Amino acid sequence: MDVDHAGTGGGVGTLVSARNLAAREPGTGLRPWLDRRHLIIAYALFLAYAAIDAIGSAGEDRVWAIWAACGYAVALLALWRWGHRTAAALVSVALAVLAPLLWLSVAYRLEDGMMVIERSASLLLHHGSPYLTADQVVSWLSYNPYLPVMTLFGLPAAAGVGGLAGNAGVWLALATVAVLAIAFRVAMPMSRRDALLATAVAVASPVVGLNLAVITTDPPVLAFMLLALALSAVPAGAQATAARTAGAGIALGVACDLKSTAWLAVPVMAAMFAARDGARAAYRFLAALVVTSLALVALLAPAVLFKRGAATALIQNSVLFPLGLTRHKTPAESLLPGHLLASMGAAGHVVSVGLLLAVGLAIAVSLVIRPPRNVQAAIWRLTIGLTLMFLLGPNVRFGYFIYPFGLIGWLALTQVIELNPSAVPRPRGWNHASGTLDP
Repeated sequence: MDVDHAGTGGGVGTLVSARNLAAREPGTGLRPWLDRRHLIIAYALFLAYAAIDAIGSAGEDRVWAIWAACGYAVALLALWRWGHRTAAALVSVALAVLAPLLWLSVAYRLEDGMMVIERSASLLLHHGSPYLTADQVVSWLSYNPYLPVMTLFGLPAAAGVGGLAGNAGVWLALATVAVLAIAFRVAMPMSRRDALLATAVAVASPVVGLNLAVITTDPPVLAFMLLALALSAVPAGAQATAARTAGAGIALGVACDLKSTAWLAVPVMAAMFAARDGARAAYRFLAALVVTSLALVALLAPAVLFKRGAATALIQNSVLFPLGLTRHKTPAESLLPGHLLASMGAAGHVVSVGLLLAVGLAIAVSLVIRPPRNVQAAIWRLTIGLTLMFLLGPNVRFGYFIYPFGLIGWLALTQVIELNPSAVPRPRGWNHASGTLDP
């Protein structure tokens, strides 16, 4: 059933069908952040964030915050008064993501990032590379800081499709939701309902929902990273199959060809596979990742493989520009330490890049000395590493924290608490010996 009720006498307090209980035997697993009480807490926090954002922000962020606050309030009421988790999740997705996304796509001009993606798609169709060469760069908007797979979202517009059907942001949102749904389904194979509910909660949350509504390029990258982690997870003491190891490499390869923010996950996950499953698994993971990345580059930026100018343009656009090492700098600003250092001049910029390299070296050393031995440990190592890199990087905005917050949210939603089956309320007529209902 989709309605939770408060338990009595210290019971679990959640009605569970006999079919699901039988599927979970021996031992019963509950996902605490998907029950009514925890969802009420989550949506109360979502509502508080949206309310504060509605007061303190402006422009597109304020539009999202007003819509989202209404969605979270209705969802909270549905949970508090009637306990309908599915209804609450659907309402929050509709009002915190879908409505503001459509509103902003129609009422506001195309985001700079989406303009860059659509231009890169046109360049790909006409010149075989989504990047402008150095002599064609006239401003910071001439750069394309994304990697070749991001170009896919601009192909409908480049092919002449107009309106919402050609909007790169709409396609980006659809791809994100689809990949997140697959990732949660892989992580929750025994419960399709839990997987769908977790997907809706994740999409509606401010971490993902805000980025989808105002259209940033990070949500699909995070989604593919989570899919790779979901494919890597195995029960304690078990090893990942060859298919799942290769699948994780393919998923992360796509993420790495979307945006360079996914690159840190490569050494972290490789170290985890080596420590948990052995060197052969790590090599299989890396081989699948490299083959996927090269195949996608060959498909979506073929000129890079054959023309020196195109290869140089890729490095200039996707590596040097994000590090602030090009002639034209991004006007984006933040109060993060790395950006404040970079704004102090050449010396401060050198210090920021140096600190970034020091963080990378420290993570590499930690992976050698004490590699993560399961997915949870890998997620925490990745979260800490990304947080430090975003704090100290020279050209980083607050929106990048979608990655560490998204990883922590994934841990919460997919966490399972194993309970003694006898401690879980059973339907009348339940036979503990056979694990079924008596006739």
